Amino acid sequence: MKLYAALLLFALVFLLESVTAQDVTQVISRDLFETMFKHRNQFYSYDAFIAAARFFNGFGTSGDFTMRKRELAAFFGQTSHETTGGWDGAPDGRYAWGYVFIEEQNDRQAYCDGGWPCAPGKNYYGRGPIQLTHNYNYKQAGDNGAIRRDLINNPELVATDATISFQTAIWFWMTPQGNKPSSHDVILGRWSPSAADWAANRVPGYGVITNIINGGIECGQGPHPASGERIGFYKRYCDLFGLNYGPNLNCRDQRPF
Repeated sequence: MKLYAALLLFALVFLLESVTAQDVTQVISRDLFETMFKHRNQFYSYDAFIAAARFFNGFGTSGDFTMRKRELAAFFGQTSHETTGGWDGAPDGRYAWGYVFIEEQNDRQAYCDGGWPCAPGKNYYGRGPIQLTHNYNYKQAGDNGAIRRDLINNPELVATDATISFQTAIWFWMTPQGNKPSSHDVILGRWSPSAADWAANRVPGYGVITNIINGGIECGQGPHPASGERIGFYKRYCDLFGLNYGPNLNCRDQRPF
C-alpha cells in the first residue's frame, strides 16, 4: 500500500512538472510582460494574454526553451507593429510602444467580401493585436474551436474582450492562410519552402512571417518602413529574451505569396 501511494505521488508530481514546464508562463513572466509593453493600452493585460495562449496547444510551448522564447519574440514583434503608438524620439524609444491601439487608426472600411457572411451595419476593419481584418477572417476565427464566438454578428468583441482579442491574433498566427504556411510553423523551423517559394526568395526566417501577414504591401520592393519597424520590435524582444536574431529578417527581396 505504501509503495502504491509513493508511486501515485511520483506520478502526480511528474504530471504537474510536465504541465508547468509546457505552460507559456514559464516563458514570459508578468514582470517581463510589463517591461516589454510598458506603454501599452491597459486593455492588453498579461492575464488576458495568458488565458488566450492556453487555448492554443503548442503556442509558446513547442520545442526547446530557446525556441519557445523565439516564437513569442516573433509574435510580439509582429503584433507590436500592428498596434504601435511609437515615434522617433518617443520616451524609451519607438520600440517600447507596442500594444497601444486596439482598433485600426486609418481609413476604416467595411471589409465585407463576397462569398462570406456579413451582418447588417457591421464592419470588419482591423481590431486587436493582429488587427484582424475582413469578414472571412472574423468568420473563421470565430468558428475556431478555441474561440467559438459569433464574430460576424459581434465583431466589436475583438476590441472589447481582451481574451478574445488575443485569441484572434493567436488563431491567425497558428493557422495557415491559403497558400501560406502558419507563422507558428515558420518560426519553429517546420516549414519547408516549395520550389515556387525558393524561386520567389521566400526563405525560412522572420521575414517570411511579415510576408504572410502583409506581404502584398511590404515585401518584394526593397526596404519598407513598416517591415523595418517589425524587425525593430522583434530585435528588442530578442534582446530582452537573450536571443540572437536569426537569419532572413527582411522580406524586401521576397515576392509576396
